[in-house]
Amino acid sequence: MLEFQGIWFVVLLVNFLVLVFVLNLILFKPFLKVADQRRAAVKDALESARNMSEKREEELAAMKREIELARSKAKDLFEGLRAEGLEKQRQALAKAHEEAMKRSEKIKKEIESETAKARQALRAEAEKFSDGILEKLVKA
Repeated sequence: MLEFQGIWFVVLLVNFLVLVFVLNLILFKPFLKVADQRRAAVKDALESARNMSEKREEELAAMKREIELARSKAKDLFEGLRAEGLEKQRQALAKAHEEAMKRSEKIKKEIESETAKARQALRAEAEKFSDGILEKLVKA
């Protein structure tokens, strides 16, 4: 059977403790150090990603504000140019209307002049015809 021998127990205990000490120095501490370094690296990477995400959001918000400002400026410029175009169109129409009125007046005067000349010519001819008719009636 098994019997308990104190000396071998002490030797095995010392051997176990030396082995644990050596493994702690060679294996466990470096492994834990690497694990801590990885944990720190992951934490730094997550923090960096979070910072980059916040920076991206801030830049997107700034870009949206700039785009909105540019749209506002473009709208104001468009409205100004549109108003200017409408004013020029109104002026051009007023000028064309004025010129048309002048031409209309000129043509109206020419027609009146031609009408007066035609009336005088017709009167002269009517007098000639009436004189001719009167002469024929008197001779008859």
